Amino acid sequence: MLKLCQGWKFTSNHLSDEDGRIILIWRDPVVVTCLHQSRQSLTCQIRIPNLPQFNYTAIYASNLSSERTDLWIELLNISQSLLLSSSSWMIGGDFNQILHPAEHSNVAVNTLTPKMTEFRDCLTQLGMFDLRFHGPQHTWTNNQPETPVAKKLDRLLVNSFFVADFPNSTARFLPPLTSDHTSCLIDLAHPLPKAGTRPFKFFNYLSKHPDFHPLVMEAWIQAGSFASTLS
Repeated sequence: MLKLCQGWKFTSNHLSDEDGRIILIWRDPVVVTCLHQSRQSLTCQIRIPNLPQFNYTAIYASNLSSERTDLWIELLNISQSLLLSSSSWMIGGDFNQILHPAEHSNVAVNTLTPKMTEFRDCLTQLGMFDLRFHGPQHTWTNNQPETPVAKKLDRLLVNSFFVADFPNSTARFLPPLTSDHTSCLIDLAHPLPKAGTRPFKFFNYLSKHPDFHPLVMEAWIQAGSFASTLS
């Protein structure tokens, strides 16, 4: 930290795990106060000048399903003890668990498992949901070209209080680099597009598809004699 991030501050969960699985770094004028830590999570209160303060929980879930169950219980407990559910709260990181079969690249995974349901029930009780995001649907890959597997293991979750304080916030999952996980970049005040400001763009090569004209004709007929928008 002294060599690479001079003037920055940091906190970690080394007191809960000797490997220090989670490290947060920041610099003035941001103020970060640690509220709770464990082997799989680190919860802080974050204050940024001229913005509402919010709570952030960084997650690095275990590879073992039994230990992830302990994490879900821990999140429910700190939600009550720290009154997080009644304030702006963000949870982000590697959960090592998908919520839905569609978040797995293998089409053979097509049913909800007990572990998916357990994770979903936890988020429902917490009142947390995915922040509006763009980028790759799958955030982890096994990096094995012969037998590739991809899943959405990384999430950025928020509650309704956070959305009320930061209505334009967005998350962007970046292309993977050296890690088998994608990074997530959060913008707390992303300018949303206004209706009517973006030009209509069309790729000319689509008109050469053999089904192009029949498809356009069918859609035109379904739209009827009057259409108020280009939808």
